[in-house]
Amino acid sequence: MTKPEVRELARKHGLALAEKPDSQEICFVPGGDYKTFLDAYLAEQGETLPATAGELVSTDGKVIGQHAGIHNFTVGQRKGLGVAAGSPLYVIQIKGDSRQVVVGGADDLYSNTLRTRRSNLIAFESLLEPLRVSVKIRHRHEPSPAILTQTGSDEFLVTFDEPQRAITPGQAAVFYDSDVVVGGGWIV
Repeated sequence: MTKPEVRELARKHGLALAEKPDSQEICFVPGGDYKTFLDAYLAEQGETLPATAGELVSTDGKVIGQHAGIHNFTVGQRKGLGVAAGSPLYVIQIKGDSRQVVVGGADDLYSNTLRTRRSNLIAFESLLEPLRVSVKIRHRHEPSPAILTQTGSDEFLVTFDEPQRAITPGQAAVFYDSDVVVGGGWIV
């Protein structure tokens, strides 16, 4: 069943959740505050997060501040950076190995390419040559035209026709040919 069909069935049975808005957040976390939830969960398990505090750096490598942990940031984030500048700053990159959070202007968020690993093809066994596809890089992202090139057994290079905003490692990229899912992988 499609989501609209399920909602209609729920309406017919008088269920209040038929009109409940879709959740795009971590629905089981009170108030959506995943940082507090994660800290509390780990404390309950007798664990703590590994040391993830580090530096906030500009795109040219200049240290402009400190942060309490890389787990507090996501690519594209603007609020809660803890530094002030003459213009808005956004998280551009999170460097786990050095615990640096790279920040820059809105233009720095755009990229023409991404790479995926742990990828799967559904429509083909493998790609022998580059394929024109549409690629979706997050839930509410409009699929964007691109060229898909296989670079390894489970690795792909996506080259977009137009730069895309906030391509985020760890998110899924899904490849489409019209309304057919060609495959997908994890953005690295």
